[in-house]
Amino acid sequence: MDGMNHSTVSEFVFLGLANSWEIQPLLFVFSFLFYLAGMMGNLVIVFTVTLDAHLHSPMYFFLANLSVIDMSFCSIIAPKMICDIFKKHKAISFCGCITQIFFSHAVGGAEMVLLISMAFDRYVAICKPLHYLSIMSPRKCLYFLVTSWTVGFIHSLVQLVFVVDLPFCGPNVLDSFYCDLPRLLRLACTDTQELEFMVTVNSGLISVGSFVLLVISYIFILFTVWKHSSLGSFKALSTLSAHITVVVLFFGPLMFFYTWPSPTSHLDKYLAVFDAFITPFLNPVIYTFRNKEMKVAMKRLCSHLGHYRKIS
Repeated sequence: MDGMNHSTVSEFVFLGLANSWEIQPLLFVFSFLFYLAGMMGNLVIVFTVTLDAHLHSPMYFFLANLSVIDMSFCSIIAPKMICDIFKKHKAISFCGCITQIFFSHAVGGAEMVLLISMAFDRYVAICKPLHYLSIMSPRKCLYFLVTSWTVGFIHSLVQLVFVVDLPFCGPNVLDSFYCDLPRLLRLACTDTQELEFMVTVNSGLISVGSFVLLVISYIFILFTVWKHSSLGSFKALSTLSAHITVVVLFFGPLMFFYTWPSPTSHLDKYLAVFDAFITPFLNPVIYTFRNKEMKVAMKRLCSHLGHYRKIS
Protein backbone atom coordinates (compact mmCIF):
# COMPACT_ATOMS: atom_id res chain seq x y z
CA MET A 1 0.00 0.00 0.00
CA ASP A 2 3.08 2.16 -0.27
CA GLY A 3 2.70 3.08 3.39
CA MET A 4 -0.21 5.38 2.58
CA ASN A 5 -3.89 5.21 3.38
CA HIS A 6 -5.79 4.69 0.10
CA SER A 7 -9.16 5.14 1.78
CA THR A 8 -11.86 6.97 -0.16
CA VAL A 9 -14.05 6.99 2.95
CA SER A 10 -13.67 10.20 4.93
CA GLU A 11 -16.32 9.38 7.53
CA PHE A 12 -18.38 6.54 8.97
CA VAL A 13 -22.11 6.68 9.64
CA PHE A 14 -23.68 5.14 12.73
CA LEU A 15 -27.12 3.57 12.63
CA GLY A 16 -27.46 4.13 16.37
CA LEU A 17 -29.47 2.09 18.83
CA ALA A 18 -32.99 2.66 17.52
CA ASN A 19 -34.63 4.16 14.43
CA SER A 20 -37.94 5.03 16.09
CA TRP A 21 -38.22 8.73 16.92
CA GLU A 22 -40.61 7.90 19.77
CA ILE A 23 -37.81 6.12 21.62
CA GLN A 24 -35.21 8.87 21.13
CA PRO A 25 -36.29 11.11 24.08
CA LEU A 26 -36.33 8.12 26.44
CA LEU A 27 -32.96 6.99 25.13
CA PHE A 28 -31.54 10.49 25.62
CA VAL A 29 -32.78 10.73 29.22
CA PHE A 30 -31.53 7.23 30.02
CA SER A 31 -28.04 7.73 28.57
CA PHE A 32 -27.60 11.27 29.92
CA LEU A 33 -28.67 10.38 33.47
CA PHE A 34 -26.55 7.22 33.63
CA TYR A 35 -23.53 9.05 32.21
CA LEU A 36 -23.94 11.93 34.67
CA ALA A 37 -24.53 9.58 37.62
CA GLY A 38 -21.54 7.44 36.66
CA MET A 39 -19.24 10.45 36.38
CA MET A 40 -20.45 11.94 39.66
CA GLY A 41 -20.22 8.63 41.53
CA ASN A 42 -16.69 7.94 40.36
CA LEU A 43 -15.63 11.53 41.09
CA VAL A 44 -16.92 11.14 44.64
CA ILE A 45 -14.79 8.01 45.07
CA VAL A 46 -11.67 9.72 43.69
CA PHE A 47 -12.07 12.80 45.91
CA THR A 48 -12.96 10.74 48.99
CA VAL A 49 -9.94 8.45 48.63
CA THR A 50 -7.64 11.38 47.87
CA LEU A 51 -8.77 13.65 50.72
CA ASP A 52 -9.38 11.12 53.49
CA ALA A 53 -6.15 9.95 55.13
CA HIS A 54 -7.90 6.85 56.51
CA LEU A 55 -8.26 5.54 52.94
CA HIS A 56 -4.62 5.91 51.94
CA SER A 57 -4.09 2.18 51.51
CA PRO A 58 -3.34 0.00 48.45
CA MET A 59 -6.93 -1.23 48.08
CA TYR A 60 -8.37 2.28 47.91
CA PHE A 61 -5.50 3.46 45.72
CA PHE A 62 -6.54 0.87 43.14
CA LEU A 63 -10.22 1.71 43.65
CA ALA A 64 -9.63 5.40 42.93
CA ASN A 65 -7.70 4.55 39.79
CA LEU A 66 -10.45 2.16 38.70
CA SER A 67 -12.86 5.09 39.00
CA VAL A 68 -10.54 7.23 36.82
CA ILE A 69 -10.50 4.46 34.21
CA ASP A 70 -14.31 4.13 34.32
CA MET A 71 -14.72 7.87 33.80
CA SER A 72 -12.26 7.78 30.92
CA PHE A 73 -13.91 4.81 29.23
CA CYS A 74 -17.47 6.12 29.33
CA SER A 75 -16.29 9.60 28.24
CA ILE A 76 -14.76 8.09 25.09
CA ILE A 77 -18.13 6.75 23.90
CA ALA A 78 -21.01 8.34 25.82
CA PRO A 79 -20.79 12.06 24.89
CA LYS A 80 -20.68 11.32 21.15
CA MET A 81 -23.58 8.89 21.45
CA ILE A 82 -25.68 11.37 23.47
CA CYS A 83 -25.04 14.19 20.98
CA ASP A 84 -25.98 11.93 18.06
CA ILE A 85 -29.32 10.71 19.42
CA PHE A 86 -31.45 13.39 17.74
CA LYS A 87 -29.30 13.61 14.60
CA LYS A 88 -30.45 11.93 11.40
CA HIS A 89 -26.89 11.81 10.09
CA LYS A 90 -24.80 10.23 12.86
CA ALA A 91 -21.31 10.50 11.45
CA ILE A 92 -17.75 10.34 12.72
CA SER A 93 -14.60 11.16 10.77
CA PHE A 94 -12.11 8.45 9.84
CA CYS A 95 -9.52 9.89 12.25
CA GLY A 96 -12.18 10.27 14.94
CA CYS A 97 -13.16 6.63 14.53
CA ILE A 98 -9.56 5.42 14.78
CA THR A 99 -8.99 7.66 17.81
CA GLN A 100 -12.11 6.31 19.54
CA ILE A 101 -11.01 2.71 18.94
CA PHE A 102 -7.47 3.43 20.13
CA PHE A 103 -8.43 5.01 23.45
CA SER A 104 -11.28 2.59 24.19
CA HIS A 105 -8.90 -0.37 23.76
CA ALA A 106 -6.11 1.37 25.69
CA VAL A 107 -8.40 2.16 28.63
CA GLY A 108 -10.02 -1.29 28.45
CA GLY A 109 -6.60 -2.97 28.50
CA ALA A 110 -5.53 -0.82 31.44
CA GLU A 111 -8.67 -1.78 33.38
CA MET A 112 -8.01 -5.45 32.64
CA VAL A 113 -4.56 -5.30 34.22
CA LEU A 114 -5.79 -3.12 37.09
CA LEU A 115 -8.48 -5.67 37.99
CA ILE A 116 -5.77 -8.35 38.08
CA SER A 117 -3.73 -6.06 40.37
CA MET A 118 -6.76 -5.63 42.64
CA ALA A 119 -7.19 -9.40 42.79
CA PHE A 120 -3.52 -9.75 43.78
CA ASP A 121 -4.06 -7.11 46.46
CA ARG A 122 -7.00 -9.11 47.90
CA TYR A 123 -4.91 -12.30 47.74
CA VAL A 124 -2.13 -10.72 49.81
CA ALA A 125 -4.62 -9.15 52.26
CA ILE A 126 -6.36 -12.47 52.90
CA CYS A 127 -3.61 -15.05 52.47
CA LYS A 128 -0.60 -13.08 53.80
CA PRO A 129 -2.10 -10.44 56.14
CA LEU A 130 1.04 -10.04 58.28
CA HIS A 131 3.15 -9.16 55.23
CA TYR A 132 0.50 -7.08 53.49
CA LEU A 133 2.03 -3.62 53.96
CA SER A 134 5.53 -4.79 53.05
CA ILE A 135 4.39 -6.61 49.90
CA MET A 136 1.88 -3.97 48.77
CA SER A 137 4.22 -1.02 49.24
CA PRO A 138 3.48 2.36 47.62
CA ARG A 139 6.22 1.65 45.09
CA LYS A 140 4.66 -1.72 44.18
CA CYS A 141 1.22 -0.10 43.80
CA LEU A 142 2.65 2.57 41.51
CA TYR A 143 4.39 -0.16 39.51
CA PHE A 144 1.06 -1.96 39.02
CA LEU A 145 -0.59 1.28 37.88
CA VAL A 146 2.14 2.17 35.37
CA THR A 147 2.12 -1.40 34.08
CA SER A 148 -1.64 -1.36 33.55
CA TRP A 149 -1.54 1.79 31.40
CA THR A 150 1.56 0.62 29.52
CA VAL A 151 -0.04 -2.72 28.68
CA GLY A 152 -3.26 -0.94 27.67
CA PHE A 153 -1.54 1.39 25.20
CA ILE A 154 0.66 -1.36 23.75
CA HIS A 155 -2.37 -3.65 23.35
CA SER A 156 -4.26 -0.92 21.48
CA LEU A 157 -1.31 0.18 19.36
CA VAL A 158 -0.51 -3.36 18.21
CA GLN A 159 -4.00 -3.72 16.74
CA LEU A 160 -4.38 -0.31 15.13
CA VAL A 161 -0.95 -0.22 13.47
CA PHE A 162 -2.30 -2.77 10.97
CA VAL A 163 -5.68 -1.03 10.55
CA VAL A 164 -4.88 2.61 9.75
CA ASP A 165 -3.53 1.75 6.29
CA LEU A 166 -6.43 -0.48 5.25
CA PRO A 167 -8.37 0.71 2.16
CA PHE A 168 -11.97 1.77 2.90
CA CYS A 169 -13.89 2.45 -0.31
CA GLY A 170 -17.45 1.87 0.88
CA PRO A 171 -19.89 1.10 2.33
CA ASN A 172 -19.24 3.27 5.37
CA VAL A 173 -22.21 2.38 7.60
CA LEU A 174 -21.62 0.93 11.07
CA ASP A 175 -24.60 -0.75 12.73
CA SER A 176 -23.62 0.64 16.10
CA PHE A 177 -23.36 3.91 18.06
CA TYR A 178 -19.58 3.88 18.36
CA CYS A 179 -16.55 2.62 16.44
CA ASP A 180 -15.45 -0.89 17.29
CA LEU A 181 -12.67 -2.85 15.63
CA PRO A 182 -14.51 -6.01 14.44
CA ARG A 183 -17.21 -4.00 12.60
CA LEU A 184 -14.66 -1.61 11.13
CA LEU A 185 -12.58 -4.47 9.68
CA ARG A 186 -15.64 -5.83 7.85
CA LEU A 187 -15.92 -2.53 5.92
CA ALA A 188 -12.40 -2.72 4.50
CA CYS A 189 -12.08 -3.29 0.75
CA THR A 190 -9.65 -6.16 1.18
CA ASP A 191 -9.41 -9.54 2.83
CA THR A 192 -9.13 -8.99 6.60
CA GLN A 193 -9.44 -12.57 7.86
CA GLU A 194 -5.89 -12.54 9.21
CA LEU A 195 -6.47 -9.22 10.95
CA GLU A 196 -9.77 -10.43 12.41
CA PHE A 197 -7.96 -13.49 13.73
CA MET A 198 -5.28 -11.24 15.24
CA VAL A 199 -7.98 -9.13 16.94
CA THR A 200 -9.59 -12.29 18.31
CA VAL A 201 -6.26 -13.44 19.71
CA ASN A 202 -5.22 -10.01 20.99
CA SER A 203 -8.55 -8.98 22.54
CA GLY A 204 -10.65 -12.13 22.81
CA LEU A 205 -8.16 -14.65 24.14
CA ILE A 206 -6.47 -12.09 26.39
CA SER A 207 -9.80 -11.13 27.96
CA VAL A 208 -10.86 -14.78 28.36
CA GLY A 209 -7.43 -15.70 29.74
CA SER A 210 -7.50 -12.80 32.21
CA PHE A 211 -11.01 -13.72 33.31
CA VAL A 212 -10.04 -17.37 33.87
CA LEU A 213 -6.95 -16.24 35.80
CA LEU A 214 -9.08 -14.02 38.02
CA VAL A 215 -11.65 -16.76 38.61
CA ILE A 216 -8.91 -19.21 39.64
CA SER A 217 -7.37 -16.63 41.97
CA TYR A 218 -10.75 -15.90 43.59
CA ILE A 219 -11.44 -19.62 44.06
CA PHE A 220 -8.05 -19.98 45.74
CA ILE A 221 -8.78 -17.00 48.01
CA LEU A 222 -12.23 -18.36 48.93
CA PHE A 223 -10.68 -21.74 49.72
CA THR A 224 -8.10 -20.03 51.96
CA VAL A 225 -10.82 -18.14 53.82
CA TRP A 226 -12.82 -21.34 54.29
CA LYS A 227 -9.74 -23.20 55.54
CA HIS A 228 -8.44 -20.48 57.87
CA SER A 229 -11.54 -18.59 58.92
CA SER A 230 -10.92 -15.47 60.98
CA LEU A 231 -12.49 -12.07 61.54
CA GLY A 232 -9.86 -10.32 59.41
CA SER A 233 -10.33 -12.78 56.58
CA PHE A 234 -14.08 -12.33 56.50
CA LYS A 235 -13.63 -8.55 56.53
CA ALA A 236 -11.38 -8.84 53.48
CA LEU A 237 -13.85 -11.29 51.95
CA SER A 238 -16.62 -8.67 52.12
CA THR A 239 -14.61 -6.44 49.79
CA LEU A 240 -13.73 -9.44 47.61
CA SER A 241 -17.40 -9.98 46.72
CA ALA A 242 -17.49 -6.45 45.28
CA HIS A 243 -14.38 -7.20 43.20
CA ILE A 244 -15.95 -10.38 41.82
CA THR A 245 -19.10 -8.48 40.82
CA VAL A 246 -17.10 -5.80 39.01
CA VAL A 247 -14.99 -8.42 37.20
CA VAL A 248 -18.11 -10.21 35.91
CA LEU A 249 -19.66 -6.90 34.77
CA PHE A 250 -16.49 -5.89 32.93
CA PHE A 251 -15.44 -9.17 31.31
CA GLY A 252 -18.91 -10.44 30.40
CA PRO A 253 -19.61 -8.05 27.49
CA LEU A 254 -15.92 -7.91 26.56
CA MET A 255 -15.65 -11.65 25.97
CA PHE A 256 -18.85 -11.59 23.90
CA PHE A 257 -17.56 -8.78 21.63
CA TYR A 258 -14.27 -10.44 20.73
CA THR A 259 -14.99 -14.15 20.83
CA TRP A 260 -18.37 -14.22 19.05
CA PRO A 261 -17.69 -15.01 15.38
CA SER A 262 -20.10 -12.47 13.89
CA PRO A 263 -22.78 -10.16 15.31
CA THR A 264 -25.97 -11.75 13.99
CA SER A 265 -28.26 -9.73 16.24
CA HIS A 266 -28.41 -6.41 18.04
CA LEU A 267 -27.35 -8.04 21.31
CA ASP A 268 -23.79 -6.75 21.01
CA LYS A 269 -25.05 -3.16 20.75
CA TYR A 270 -27.07 -3.45 23.95
CA LEU A 271 -24.15 -5.09 25.72
CA ALA A 272 -22.05 -2.13 24.59
CA VAL A 273 -24.61 0.20 26.24
CA PHE A 274 -24.20 -1.83 29.42
CA ASP A 275 -20.40 -1.54 29.19
CA ALA A 276 -20.37 2.19 28.37
CA PHE A 277 -23.11 3.49 30.69
CA ILE A 278 -24.28 1.01 33.31
CA THR A 279 -20.99 -0.56 34.43
CA PRO A 280 -19.31 2.83 35.21
CA PHE A 281 -22.46 3.71 37.15
CA LEU A 282 -22.63 0.40 39.04
CA ASN A 283 -18.95 0.28 40.06
CA PRO A 284 -19.13 3.18 42.56
CA VAL A 285 -22.50 1.92 43.79
CA ILE A 286 -21.06 -1.54 44.45
CA TYR A 287 -17.96 -0.26 46.19
CA THR A 288 -19.69 2.38 48.34
CA PHE A 289 -22.84 0.53 49.40
CA ARG A 290 -20.91 -2.65 50.29
CA ASN A 291 -18.01 -0.91 52.00
CA LYS A 292 -18.44 0.54 55.48
CA GLU A 293 -15.11 2.39 55.42
CA MET A 294 -16.09 4.21 52.22
CA LYS A 295 -19.48 5.20 53.63
CA VAL A 296 -17.91 6.47 56.87
CA ALA A 297 -15.25 8.38 54.92
CA MET A 298 -17.88 9.99 52.69
CA LYS A 299 -19.88 11.10 55.74
CA ARG A 300 -16.70 12.42 57.32
CA LEU A 301 -15.85 14.35 54.16
CA CYS A 302 -19.36 15.83 53.98
CA SER A 303 -19.17 16.93 57.61
CA HIS A 304 -15.80 18.59 57.01
CA LEU A 305 -17.17 20.42 53.97
CA GLY A 306 -20.18 21.56 55.99
CA HIS A 307 -17.87 22.78 58.75
CA TYR A 308 -15.74 24.78 56.28
CA ARG A 309 -18.86 26.37 54.81
CA LYS A 310 -19.98 27.55 58.25
CA ILE A 311 -16.56 29.04 58.95
CA SER A 312 -16.46 30.86 55.60
